[in-house]
Amino acid sequence: MSQMRDAEPSQGRCAVVLTPPARHIHLAVLGNFAETGRALTRAELERIARGQGADPGAVLAELAGRDVLAFDGHGEIQAAYPFSPSPTPIQVTWEGGPRGYAMCAIDALGISAMLDRPVTITAREPGSGRPVTVEVDRNQARWRPRRAVVFSGAASDAEGACRAVDRSCGHINFFTSSRAAREWASRHPEITGTTLGHAQALRHGIAEFGALMHAASSW
Repeated sequence: MSQMRDAEPSQGRCAVVLTPPARHIHLAVLGNFAETGRALTRAELERIARGQGADPGAVLAELAGRDVLAFDGHGEIQAAYPFSPSPTPIQVTWEGGPRGYAMCAIDALGISAMLDRPVTITAREPGSGRPVTVEVDRNQARWRPRRAVVFSGAASDAEGACRAVDRSCGHINFFTSSRAAREWASRHPEITGTTLGHAQALRHGIAEFGALMHAASSW
């Protein structure tokens, strides 16, 4: 399995091939996160599906099969890339919006382009807890510290995992420097990956999520 996220289908490309009812639900989920910071419940998703004249089980299975949404053992949303319904070390905020959390660093970097508004990412470096802040305005970003990077990794024992939440989300993080990322990786040989600089990491985020909500006009 490639460790580079751009070798996998982006969330934007997956969304384009969704059926209209699935796309409607996906947009509703993302819109609710953007407005409230929380996930829609299973009951709410099923109600939306029925309102579209669709079978809820089939539509939610489509979303899960495309790994556009991930569900836990109770059928509730576990991941709505780029958003996480539960706290992660990567917090994302924007003016007038709720406090939200990203599934990983790349996801966080794509949120500004997806929402078409500036956002502030506040993250904690794995292991040390040192802060990394990135102010992102679509395709521009200011990083603090300036030497901060993204380590894009995956668990080496997750080769057969189909969902990003199981395969890589917890291993794509901000670090205060390339050296810090290398030192962390050396202590975790079970995680393999690549260190990404500012421009490359931001491009990955925009490629995955930048058009995710804007593509709604194609339906």
